[in-house]
Amino acid sequence: MTTRHGSNLAPTLALLAACILWGSSFIAMKVAVTNFHPLFVVFARMSIAAVAFLFLMRRFRADYRAGDWKLIALMALCEPCLYFVFEAYALQYTSASQAGMVTAILPLMVALGARLALGERTAGRTYAGFCLSIVGVVWLTGVAVQTENAPNPLLGNFLEFVAMCCATGYMVLLRHLSSRYNAWFLTFAQAAVGAIFFLPAMALPGVQLPQELPLVPALCIVYLGLVISIGAYGLYNFGMSRVPAGQASAFVNLIPVVSVVLGCLLLGDTFTKQQMLAAVVVFAGVFLSQRRIPAAAPPSETA
Repeated sequence: MTTRHGSNLAPTLALLAACILWGSSFIAMKVAVTNFHPLFVVFARMSIAAVAFLFLMRRFRADYRAGDWKLIALMALCEPCLYFVFEAYALQYTSASQAGMVTAILPLMVALGARLALGERTAGRTYAGFCLSIVGVVWLTGVAVQTENAPNPLLGNFLEFVAMCCATGYMVLLRHLSSRYNAWFLTFAQAAVGAIFFLPAMALPGVQLPQELPLVPALCIVYLGLVISIGAYGLYNFGMSRVPAGQASAFVNLIPVVSVVLGCLLLGDTFTKQQMLAAVVVFAGVFLSQRRIPAAAPPSETA
């Protein structure tokens, strides 16, 4: 018998589109934080998304359950709040391509988180793949060289790893909440909480508000707010609400591929031979974690 997950094409296409868009977000974010303060970039993109959602409020009816605000707030705190803080600063120190590669370990982290928090089954090869991918990320970071696009890749890649930890918390909580809340309502909640969270940061010492808005960096912020914070997150939240967390997170493997290709084409990022080998190790770990052995047939009943 075909399951609902296996026969539903819409969640698959939504997850695919979301991760392709997320791959492009590293490029837009890199351009934006090169011209504006990272906290301003994040606040601006979340504010744009929240304001845009206000025009669609009638579509976001939700059967709220008492106490769920804690889980919704924690989900939004993980991502976009803390996630974007770490990623924005990461992209000041490392290249978009390397940051994108670090995201390759996210599916494994989500699989482990879903196992612990949601009871989703995790095969032993997932743990082996996780360890192998960690080795690849550490290797990638260790052989990284300082360039104009990556002045401190060691720090930048570590901050991106911390961002992945935040993303893991977000995905596990999202999967739990999506059983009773509309995906677009949860996306709006993320944008609204994010805008409120980053507003006080505009008054922090050292956070300079822009005196002028260069066209391309400003358009990148608009792109991040509308296309990524609404489009990509909305599509991913929809897909996540229809399939298991571990399965949905596997699509994140597309993000580093897109970010590396676009980083090399648009930003002039380069990879050394050792970095390429390290990237292969990361993907080998991911591939190992996704392989499945057919389940054994149940034992026959005896009279």
